[in-house]
Amino acid sequence: MRFHSTVSLRALCVVAAVAPVFACEPNAGPSRLTAPLVASRSAATEELASPGWQAIEANLVARANLAAVVSTRAYSLLGVAQYLAVQRTEGSRRDEHSRDASDAGAVAGASAVVLSYLFPSQAQALEDTVKAQRGGGPGFARGEVIGRAVGAEIVARAQADGFSTPFTRTIPVGAGFWVSNTTPATVAGGPLPGVRPWFLTSARQFRPGPPPAFGSRGFLAGLAEIRHLSDTRTAEQIAIATVWAQGAGTPTTAGFWLQIATDGIQSHRLSERQATHLYALLGASMFDAQIGCWDAKETYWFIRPWQADPGITVVAAVGKPNHPSYPSGHSCISSSAGAVLTTFFPEQRRELSAMVTEAGLSRMYGGIHYRFDIEAGQQLGRSVARFTMRADRSGHSVLTPDTDHEHHGGR
Repeated sequence: MRFHSTVSLRALCVVAAVAPVFACEPNAGPSRLTAPLVASRSAATEELASPGWQAIEANLVARANLAAVVSTRAYSLLGVAQYLAVQRTEGSRRDEHSRDASDAGAVAGASAVVLSYLFPSQAQALEDTVKAQRGGGPGFARGEVIGRAVGAEIVARAQADGFSTPFTRTIPVGAGFWVSNTTPATVAGGPLPGVRPWFLTSARQFRPGPPPAFGSRGFLAGLAEIRHLSDTRTAEQIAIATVWAQGAGTPTTAGFWLQIATDGIQSHRLSERQATHLYALLGASMFDAQIGCWDAKETYWFIRPWQADPGITVVAAVGKPNHPSYPSGHSCISSSAGAVLTTFFPEQRRELSAMVTEAGLSRMYGGIHYRFDIEAGQQLGRSVARFTMRADRSGHSVLTPDTDHEHHGGR
């Protein structure tokens, strides 16, 4: 386990190091950031544009203290916009007047539009960043026009995807049900089951069966395991729980896996099209897995371990998430990410699998999930990833430009 933790720590430290350089006071909030945003070289290949813009988003996510349920969607919007912009730019090169349209310009244009929508206080800094990259000649400008058009289409989609719809359902009460942390009761990510997915045909498409009945032998065994871990936590287990916490103020869980993608892009020297394809498929798969996960959470409304046994303590860095226990959102996202990344980098299968396993265990060590939460989350995430990758390979999906996506979630 110590080896896996070291891998996680190294990757997470790289994510933390992708901070853009801001010309402002150290304690200035996001609204004060007005200088061009520059990605660290540790997070981006010099030849490609997309890793740098991904790094900028990871930093903005951390600086804005976005919750994971918000950031996962944000990353998917950027990744899909970048990939569609590159595809459209390459298609435009058949036009005599657009043969020199550059991928870098397309990525910059799409990224600036999407990120300005997500972080409106940073719009000027983002525009300054694009301006600083325009030295590539007329090809950059032509690509930028294409990218901005794609970015606008993705923003229009986001504005109508249902993510901002208020949660109005009734949260059930009684023995075995999760209890909200707030009064009146709220649930983080409440609208997610009704949000438009990228690939899934419905939020319930891969809904797992119910968890063990409250009070049953299976439930009591699962609860006893978490109580034992809580009572006997080692320093290593606390460290694993802490490093995988990835809460507000960090790039979050999705940002962590996108950094793993960037590492693979660098080491394999992928092209811009290949890189943006990976970012898009990874981001969309993680967000669809999150949608499916919340559908299950809001179907079963299952009680958290510390609520079932007040003697269970929660690792401070992990905190007490304000949404039901079953299944684990961390595992839904991480297992979907691991499946996509393994397809692109099969030689890293064992390392990626170990990281997904550790991500799941970290939530048990933290005192916030049962083992059956983890297992159901991992199964759901893998199922979503397999579905999205099949749809992508079909050539008729939301990641295929200018096609009818009705049967692949591109509604």
